[in-house]
Amino acid sequence: MPDVENAVPVAAPPAEGAGGDAAGGRTGAVGAVLRRWRTQDLLDRSGSALRAGAWALSLMAFLVMACNEHGDWRQFDRYEEYRYIVAIGLLAFVYTTLQLLRHGVRLTGGQDLQPKTGLLVDFAGDQVTAYLMMSALSAAIPITNRMREGADNVFTDSSSASISMAFFAFVCLALSAIISGFKLAKQTYI
Repeated sequence: MPDVENAVPVAAPPAEGAGGDAAGGRTGAVGAVLRRWRTQDLLDRSGSALRAGAWALSLMAFLVMACNEHGDWRQFDRYEEYRYIVAIGLLAFVYTTLQLLRHGVRLTGGQDLQPKTGLLVDFAGDQVTAYLMMSALSAAIPITNRMREGADNVFTDSSSASISMAFFAFVCLALSAIISGFKLAKQTYI
């Protein structure tokens, strides 16, 4: 009886007309170019999808906190931490709106910034906006926790919801910054 556990696997010969790679049977330079184009397209679309997520979440964080007015001490504008999260949520919304418009124009074949400049704008803008979102939500967390210890009500629940949405907007922007940094690092200067 043959020893199946110690047997060396033998590769089956390729079928007629089939190539050894995922680029439709193309090997060499053509296959490498096609793979690079597909990767670049995937990076462009995922960056846009992450910015769209950040757009929706920052809009929701801004709106939930801006509508958080329940009278007396339960008004967001009485607390600078909450005004800060509203301002940064609005800033992130405007930034992601402009970026989505820019990427939409580029994906439909329109004119964009110079390639290197566009990548720098993407990377720096994503980084700065993500850090501002993290700063705003980390400033609002302590006051919300103190308020929730005394009274758990609609005001603190709305504040917590806004902070949560700001955090998820931060995650989207941080991932978008990673993709932008990868694209910037892979940029050829020829």
